[in-house]
Amino acid sequence: MLKSPKTTVWISLTFSIFILIACSNPQEKENVISNPNLSYEKYTPSPTDQIISRSKYTGQLYGFWLGQCIANWTGLITEMDKIGGEGKDGRGAGFYTRENWGGLDQPAIWEDTVPEYGRKIDFVLLGEDSIWGADDDTDIEYMYQYLTFQHQTTQLSPEQIRDGWLKHIYSDENTPFIGKDGKSPENYLWVSNQRAHDLMREGMLPPATGSPENNPEYEMIDAQLTTEIFGLFAPGRPDIALEIASLPIQTTARKNAEWASQFYVVMHSLAATVDTTLSLKDQVFGLAKAARAYLPAESQVASMYDFVWESYQQGRPWEETRDSLHTLYQIQKKDGYEWYYKDPVCNGCFASGINFGAGLVSLFYGEGDLKETIKIGTLAGWDSDNPTATWGGLIGFLIGKEGVEKAFGQKLSNRFYIHRTRGGFPNDGVDTFENMAETGIMIIDQVVQERMNGGVDLENNRYLIPKI
Repeated sequence: MLKSPKTTVWISLTFSIFILIACSNPQEKENVISNPNLSYEKYTPSPTDQIISRSKYTGQLYGFWLGQCIANWTGLITEMDKIGGEGKDGRGAGFYTRENWGGLDQPAIWEDTVPEYGRKIDFVLLGEDSIWGADDDTDIEYMYQYLTFQHQTTQLSPEQIRDGWLKHIYSDENTPFIGKDGKSPENYLWVSNQRAHDLMREGMLPPATGSPENNPEYEMIDAQLTTEIFGLFAPGRPDIALEIASLPIQTTARKNAEWASQFYVVMHSLAATVDTTLSLKDQVFGLAKAARAYLPAESQVASMYDFVWESYQQGRPWEETRDSLHTLYQIQKKDGYEWYYKDPVCNGCFASGINFGAGLVSLFYGEGDLKETIKIGTLAGWDSDNPTATWGGLIGFLIGKEGVEKAFGQKLSNRFYIHRTRGGFPNDGVDTFENMAETGIMIIDQVVQERMNGGVDLENNRYLIPKI
């Protein structure tokens, strides 16, 4: 199923912003976020504990959401413009290069013309008077965070996931959105997510909704863009992160798509404990190397990782590496990669593998620079908004809110409109990154205390996390 035409929805009306009021310890000199539903237990620190500042982490979670939104909406400009080979009926043929940055956007494979005439390939940046619209790179992660906090759990159950999907993801008969033509728009689900949603509506529970027997789209990209946040819920502990992410990932993915999603989760978990004395390039490369160890040795995604890394190390231009990735894996079926030929719709353009490889091109050649990583990801091809959003979120987390705004030299919108694509949330779907970050902190409090057997030190506003 092809995606709908690229649509930019900017809402600049004044909304009353819903602020989640965080309880504070009355003995504190400053207001410290705490979970009103969690009984904080006394903890005896160990000399080997990892110590993480909760206040810094809050700013990093803000940077995660902001970085994702910038990268997501920038990548949407070129989404499915170029998928290599001869394209679909001549559309999508070939690839962009660095020379196309700042140039005119070309039609996506489902378009006869570009919907916005004269639109340029450039950063999408929203000022403080605007609001970011949700998209599939952010909306299900937002929903998972909301559900996790709502249920006061550290691991969503099959029933909680199904009920959440059915409540917040619209079907034709329950969408409140009516277009200018008087019809309901699409529900912003595609490939494996759409199939999983259909199965849930028929009564099936995860993880069966992502099994190859029930879901032929099990190796599409979906889980890679909906589960990275679980890594951030388990700072410095990828073992715990993979546990709490396992069911959300398996809701839509198996095999290479599952392993690629786990790779992202591990990177986001370890991002909390990087050596900040290192350059961003070395931080990002170290995270990637650590996550590579979690990929099955003989998997296609491991092979793609090794190919892109070696090509980067050899000093080949990123365009050449991307072109070779397409030729070797899609055309020549390296390591048994067959989605190019198995998918009659768009030659596997939504497949996990090729988009994972393209994402690694932007990660390695971007070298930790937020703007350069987004540029390359936007130009790399295929489902260009999705891997780009992943790295925008990761680097945004590493540098925090202030680092993201410094990179672009301006103050940016802090507001988020989840009802663009999902529904049933408070305040008519308007939220703020501050509130979203604080909600994440309250979830992490519970994960640290209940899953890690660690401590939440409210007096000093820090986490004390036992090492593995």
